Amino acid sequence: MHTLNIIDDIGHILSEYGALFLHAYGVSLFIALTAYLGGTVLAIILTVARISPIGILRSFVTIYVEVFRNAPMLTLLFFLYYALPYLGVVTSELGAVIWALVLVCSAFACDNLQSGINSIPQGEIEAARSLGLSFIHIVRHIILPQALRTVISPMTTLLVMVIISSSTGALLPITHYELTGLVNSLNNTHALGIATFAVDALFYIGTGILVGWLGGKLEKKVELHR
Repeated sequence: MHTLNIIDDIGHILSEYGALFLHAYGVSLFIALTAYLGGTVLAIILTVARISPIGILRSFVTIYVEVFRNAPMLTLLFFLYYALPYLGVVTSELGAVIWALVLVCSAFACDNLQSGINSIPQGEIEAARSLGLSFIHIVRHIILPQALRTVISPMTTLLVMVIISSSTGALLPITHYELTGLVNSLNNTHALGIATFAVDALFYIGTGILVGWLGGKLEKKVELHR
């Protein structure tokens, strides 16, 4: 009976506030996809620096990855939004969430790409060097294409993590609510209860399942074309 009540409440919430939830879901996806794309691009740059012959770059990337892979997301978020203004750097609520996610995502993506590079037979790289190919040419045409093909699964998992972590935006006064921020607002004003969190969870779970399915399809397609 209690389960049926929750289902009825979910139906009521979707009928009354469905448009608001869809808009908030769009904001969550915008935050997550922007951060993921930015983090992936930054990770590629960091990975190239990590395998470069320049020692100071390799050391910098190692420190960067260790710091942002282990830094709590909330700590980064609060630092970017509340602490940086004291240093003269002001960012919006949305910008703080995206940048915090970019920093964390880039660290994990850099590790994923490094694992992909480690799976490339060393003989291929040595053969390219023996042909006189430059470092940039080897990276662009041999290392990165193979590394990206081998890390589809962990990068898919990372995307799901970024989507879920976008919910930390609820802790800042973002003008246009993301999903969890909308749930908090609705409960503060209308006391709708646990059903709103159930709707919130369904959006995240459904998105995670869809992303995982698409990632699996892409991985199989890439395997067929190797």
